[in-house]
Formats: sequence, C-alpha cells, structure tokens
Amino acid sequence: MVFRNVLTRIGASRLKRIGVHVLQGALVVSAFMGSATPAAGQSSQGSTGQYDAPPEQPPPATSDDRLFWTLPNFLTVKNAGVMRPLTAGEKYDVVFRSSFDYVEFGWYAVLAGISQAQNASPTDGRGFSGFAKRFGTAFADGSIDNFMVGAIFPSLLKEDPRYFQLGEGSAWHRVEYSVSRLIVTRSDRGRQKLNVSELLGTAATAGLATAYRPGTDRTMRTVASVWATQLAYDGLALTLKEFWPDIRRKVSHR
Repeated sequence: MVFRNVLTRIGASRLKRIGVHVLQGALVVSAFMGSATPAAGQSSQGSTGQYDAPPEQPPPATSDDRLFWTLPNFLTVKNAGVMRPLTAGEKYDVVFRSSFDYVEFGWYAVLAGISQAQNASPTDGRGFSGFAKRFGTAFADGSIDNFMVGAIFPSLLKEDPRYFQLGEGSAWHRVEYSVSRLIVTRSDRGRQKLNVSELLGTAATAGLATAYRPGTDRTMRTVASVWATQLAYDGLALTLKEFWPDIRRKVSHR
C-alpha cells in the first residue's frame, strides 16, 4: 500500500520521464565503454579495422651459405638494391669466420696434397715435412688473401667485399658478370667502382708470400705467379658463387 501511494503521488508522466533519462544514460555509458575497450580479438586493429602489419625485417647483411654444402660462402648475397653496407667490424668478423672455419683446414690439406703429388716447389721436399710446408703455404696464401681482399682494403677504401649474385640472364652473361667482379665492385654507398681491393689485395698477398717461401723462390717471378694464381682462383670462386644456387636446385631436384 505504501509503495502504491508513493507511485500515485509521483505520477505516471513523471515516472515516464525518469525512465527515459535512465535509459539515455545507460546508452551513453555503454557507448563510452565500447569505444574505450575494444572487443575481444580486435585489440591490435587500427581505426580502419585492419590489423597492423608487423614491420618488415631487413635482409641479413651476410650469408650462412656454403658452397657444395661445405666451403664458407658467407660474403655471397642477392638483392643488392636493399642491402645495407657492412661496417668495418662486420667485414673483419665475416672474413675471420670464413678463414678459420673448420672446413678450410681440410680444403688446404687437399691443395697441399695436390701440390705434393705434382712436386710443386721441390725445395719443400717430400714426406710429411714437405706436406706440412705446402699446407702452411696454402693456408697462409688463402688466409692473407681473404683478409686483404675482404677486410683490410675494403675497410680502408670503403668498398663492399660481398659478391652480389646476378641470378638471371644467359649462362654466358652471368659468367661475364661474375668474372668482371674482379675489376668492378660496389662502394659502401652502393655505387659501381674499380675493385681496388681485389687488385691491390691480391698483389699485397703475392708480395707477402715471398716472406715465407724458400730463398730461391723470393723473386719477382714468384710474386707475379702468386698474384696471377690468386686472381684466377678468385675469378673461379666468383663464377661458382654465381651458379651455386642453380647447382643446388639441380642436385636437390627443386
């Protein structure tokens, strides 16, 4: 009875107005809460309703690839247009990893064995002693050349020691391109320039080679021979680097 008397005194029209205000307030609160707290599963959406795409990661500056799944091929990359330059520290680091990779010791042992079988540098002698001398010479030639061509001169001259695969065109065109990298390289700014690091680096390697060769081999003829050998070896290596992806796909049937 009391509740009924109260309703009678307030009046039906007034109750109606109160109900309308309460309903409007509830709608405003629900709208505010809906805008402040996104629906479940939509917390990462933008104002357009699209999910924010994760930032695109830049490609690695060097590679973990290996020629024939064994020999380090860390300075061979592709997509030259999107590659950032290497710092001097990175140039030394990747050359160090390549030069002292465990596979390299086996590679130089093979070269020393071939040299011994051909009796190259007869002053080194025969037997294990001769093999050890040839192994040391091969290891020194290769490692010094790696540092001269891949780290020391590129850091001083601001040149990029990486090989950028062409990966398209005729086979002959790709051979020409790869061998031409002995003379043409890229600066740290991405411009084409004379490959001074290769030319001076191999020359410096040849000059230093006389320091650990027998006295009879410390001649300009030896220097020229080592220089030509290093250039030829580097040219062959560049060609293999260009066609290695094709060889790998062929062997793997991919």
